[in-house]
Amino acid sequence: MTTPTKLTPEQEAAMIQNAYDRLLDGYVRSNHRKKVDIIEKAYRFARDAHQGIRRRSGEPYIMHPIAVATIVSQEIGLGSTSICAALLHDVVEDTDYTVEDIEAQFGKKIAKIVDGLTKISGGIFGDKASAQAENFRKLLLTMSDDIRVVLVKMADRLHNMRTLQSMPPQKQYKIAGETLYIYAPLAHRLGLFAIKTELEDLSFKYEHPDAYVRIEQQLASSEASRNELFARFSAPIRERLDRMGLTYEFRARVKSCYSIWKKMETKRIPFEEVYDLYAARIVFECDHESDEKRICWNIYSEITDLYRLHPDRVRDWISTPKANGYRALHITVMGPDGKWVEVQIRSRHMDDIAERGFAAHWKYKIGEGEEESELAAWLQTIEDILKNPEPNALDFLDTIKLNLFSSEIVVFTPKGEMLTLPKDSSVLDVAFTLHTELGTHCIAGKVNHKLVPLSHRLASGDQVEVLTSHTQQPKAEWNKYLVTAKGKTRLRAALKHDRRMIIDRGERRLQTLLAEHNVEPTGEVLSRIISAEHAQNKEDLYFMIGNDEIALNDQLLASVRPQQGGNMFTRMFRRGKGRKPAEEEQLTEGNEDGKIDTKKVFVLQSVEGVSNYTIASCCHPIPGDDVVGYVNERGEVIVHKLDCPTAMRLKSVDGGRLVQTRWDASSARFPATIHVEGIDRLGILQEIIYIISTNMAINMRALNIRADQGVFKCDLNVLIADVGVVTNLCKRLKRVKGVNTATRVNS
Repeated sequence: MTTPTKLTPEQEAAMIQNAYDRLLDGYVRSNHRKKVDIIEKAYRFARDAHQGIRRRSGEPYIMHPIAVATIVSQEIGLGSTSICAALLHDVVEDTDYTVEDIEAQFGKKIAKIVDGLTKISGGIFGDKASAQAENFRKLLLTMSDDIRVVLVKMADRLHNMRTLQSMPPQKQYKIAGETLYIYAPLAHRLGLFAIKTELEDLSFKYEHPDAYVRIEQQLASSEASRNELFARFSAPIRERLDRMGLTYEFRARVKSCYSIWKKMETKRIPFEEVYDLYAARIVFECDHESDEKRICWNIYSEITDLYRLHPDRVRDWISTPKANGYRALHITVMGPDGKWVEVQIRSRHMDDIAERGFAAHWKYKIGEGEEESELAAWLQTIEDILKNPEPNALDFLDTIKLNLFSSEIVVFTPKGEMLTLPKDSSVLDVAFTLHTELGTHCIAGKVNHKLVPLSHRLASGDQVEVLTSHTQQPKAEWNKYLVTAKGKTRLRAALKHDRRMIIDRGERRLQTLLAEHNVEPTGEVLSRIISAEHAQNKEDLYFMIGNDEIALNDQLLASVRPQQGGNMFTRMFRRGKGRKPAEEEQLTEGNEDGKIDTKKVFVLQSVEGVSNYTIASCCHPIPGDDVVGYVNERGEVIVHKLDCPTAMRLKSVDGGRLVQTRWDASSARFPATIHVEGIDRLGILQEIIYIISTNMAINMRALNIRADQGVFKCDLNVLIADVGVVTNLCKRLKRVKGVNTATRVNS
């Protein structure tokens, strides 16, 4: 909440008291053992400590801890210990109080949580990439002591995202980027589905504001027709459920804006072609947990008597729950309008856990004593990650990502032991999951009694036996077969000795090369080579050289020779060519010493074919795309699409180098690739070429067409001015008889 107008001290005091009263009311209505006194004490302590301090929005600072505590209590479901820690979470960092002061006033447990939150303060990330990843590692390592540190941190991030409008644009980009990169998948992994969905939507809102508003408007305009369809679909099901004597809630849950946008981007389809905009959800009341499974399958039977079932889209997460505790029965049936509808069947208990994670268990228990055992169970979801011994920081961040984003499969050992693994796990993943020795000596596997290589990808339900040999040694190329964090960590440890030898060899080779050309191996020289070769650090560079991934040639030496007089674009401006007004020049060139000012908008310009930026080869943005700039080691601005995976990683691990950008109108042309598919017929290629070259006067650089059994696929490389031209071209191509799809793709 922000204060829209200037309030009097009395009005502010009333606003703060009302917010605290709402927090307390929600706690008193919960099933937790009532410890109002200690919460009241923590509130007064935090209020006095933050007295006179304001947030960027202008509201009193104490409103933030109260809001975080309310999320912790009412949206995650934690008790008095966590509420107190949330109220006090910024006291040590922002005031003169110490952790010892907190311990003296509130005891060791609350002080330990506050201490954990202070250590990972300022968001997960700092100014340097390695420090950012190390801080994220600290965040996860605190889970081994008390997972409530992470849960309060999640609530803190959620409130910061809800109030992000008060931050400057470059901060919004950075915070939204790291939220989407780390916090949202972490919330998903911990079973906090409602929080995960809101974090994704809020990040999307600030990264792609136009797309967010457009999808919101499209959802609003199609609401009436959706409601009518759902009413027709649900009416006969309701009759059956009523006959069963169930007390239930039957509603349609609309996909989030972010989920819809992701589907549109992934499938390259417009909003109108996203058919699964909603899922139907049946939540029934059940007094005895032992009856839940039977009732779910009875409902399944009634629905499939009415509608045709999609046999490949039945998901039984009751018998084998997800690792984050999610339990439900999902089925997909053909609705009365001829479209597939997903129906999620859950008990009230299952629904609470699905939305709020394991913390929802506490709703069904009296007293706070059980909280400890539930927290211990929650920790099992990331225990493997915590056992990682001192990894490279950025490797660690990427390894975490592998497990946070992954879907899951269930496989079985020959003895019937069940293993939950990420989707696409291999036989080698199973070997390392069971034991390091099995992994390092794995030569093959037997899947469902058939011999397969160690790289074989597994499917849910497979029975897996690992075959080993004492002569087998781990190999670096095994890394590409591994999906699990445990497998990658254990392989890295096994290869550590070999890696050290390769690093030493690479260092000797580089020093010899530099000595032969009279180049001093200073820190600046090494930084230039690291940047040019896209290495993460010095050791990574030496390893790549020692492993023959980088050639020691003139091209490598060229990267260490400093450019004279800045880049070509800057020199042209200094000579007066294509000169812009003073304000534009300041935006473009940054400050007086030629460095890019990341606090100002950087205008992407092109003069006589020479640009003041570089287009990222990973996503090929063009004018009109939502983009962000990244200032590399040499002071060059690399332009990425906002949703480019590389850009998302940069936002999370190197946010200080981001610069807000905007396209300048220019005559430059940019490469784009259009993928066209359709039914092959005589003359269709001529029509496509006519539209591109003659009708729209677009410069076509290359064309690759393939036809097979009456279906053709075509890739067109064209030069265009901006994204609007691409959109128009795709629309025109779709009108050609026989063309089914025409979409822009990344080269």
